[in-house]
Amino acid sequence: MKRFTHTDGTDILVSDDALLSDWPTYTENVVVAAPLTIRQSRDILLAETDTWGLADYPATAEQTAYRQALRDITGQAGFPTNITWPTKPS
Repeated sequence: MKRFTHTDGTDILVSDDALLSDWPTYTENVVVAAPLTIRQSRDILLAETDTWGLADYPATAEQTAYRQALRDITGQAGFPTNITWPTKPS
C-alpha cells in the first residue's frame, strides 16, 4: 500500500502494484484512471468524516455538502479519468 498526499492535506491510498508502476505525481488535477481506486480513496475520505453525522456532533451545511460531493464523484462527467475532488471544510 502506498500513500499519496493530496494538495489539501488528505491522504490517498493505493494498494494495486500495477497502478503504482504508472502512478503520476499526484496533484489536484491528476487522478489515476481506476474507478476502484477512486472509490477506495473516496471511502477513506468519507470515513474520516463519519463523526459529523453523530447526534452529539451535528454536521454543518458545508460538511453535509462535502460528504454529498464525495458520494457524487462517480457521477461526474469525467469519471474516472478526470474528476474534481471537493475541498474538505474546516
